[in-house]
Amino acid sequence: MLRGMYTAVAGMITQQRKHDTITNNISNINTPGFKQGSAVSRSFPEVLISAMDPGTSQPVKRLGLINTGVLAEEDLSIYLQGDLQETGNSLDVALVSNILRDVNGANLPPFDKSGKYVSPEGEKTFQPQAFLTVENEAGERRYSRNGKLTVNENAQLITPEGYRVLGLDGQPITLQDANGQPIGNVKILANGQLLDAVNGLPLTDNAGAAKSLLISRVENPNRMIREGNGVYRVNEEDEDGVTQAVMDEQVQLHQGYLERSNVDPTQSVVDMMAAARAYESNQKMVQFYDKSLEKAVNEVGRV
Repeated sequence: MLRGMYTAVAGMITQQRKHDTITNNISNINTPGFKQGSAVSRSFPEVLISAMDPGTSQPVKRLGLINTGVLAEEDLSIYLQGDLQETGNSLDVALVSNILRDVNGANLPPFDKSGKYVSPEGEKTFQPQAFLTVENEAGERRYSRNGKLTVNENAQLITPEGYRVLGLDGQPITLQDANGQPIGNVKILANGQLLDAVNGLPLTDNAGAAKSLLISRVENPNRMIREGNGVYRVNEEDEDGVTQAVMDEQVQLHQGYLERSNVDPTQSVVDMMAAARAYESNQKMVQFYDKSLEKAVNEVGRV
């Protein structure tokens, strides 16, 4: 009886986490470049236990322990390309990413709509994704698809969260001319290079190199960790999978546009209602077991 209660409680916790994920998606419908999350539920590991009897020619599956519930184990992002919305703001940039070749130029396998490919052997391959490279106050690199950029008091390009946008030299980009004077009107090319919109000359850094936005390529975006507001970080063991993206027809920037969130509001509402109903069902099971225990203690135990 207690095992059934544990299973129902595990279901309630799982549905609560699903509900929280969907609520976060809905609240970020208007966040540029936001990628919706999807809570992945799995049964407890013991349900997967199986073995083959080496003493017989026919495989014999041995059942493991009885499954004791479900667990919302992880929250995966879905990196579908969002629609582009024209804003007319020169500092708004939309990043379009559809990487179909590896770093050596070889074609990658065909991905499904979720950006995943499963080989006949069951091996999973995820589509690489491109991100704007930014820097937080502590000087740590972060990654974002929110291209609604502004300029701070130091003439540095920043994101809505206040993170500094990095250039190819790994330093924050400043919108200044060779004399250190701020530039109010810039042109951003599809490859990320910055030009003075007045004279058409490229902006240069202290070393004389042309300034360009640093676009990073992440080989397995599902290994990234959300930090909120559409900002991600990468663990140290995954940093080798982050390289500079090749700016070609597969990765481009569009000035004067923003990438919309890829959250489907209709499907999100349906999923949220389903999670709420499943939570109520598990809650009723807990109440049922509670009444059964109460009767066992107060009535059966008295006999």
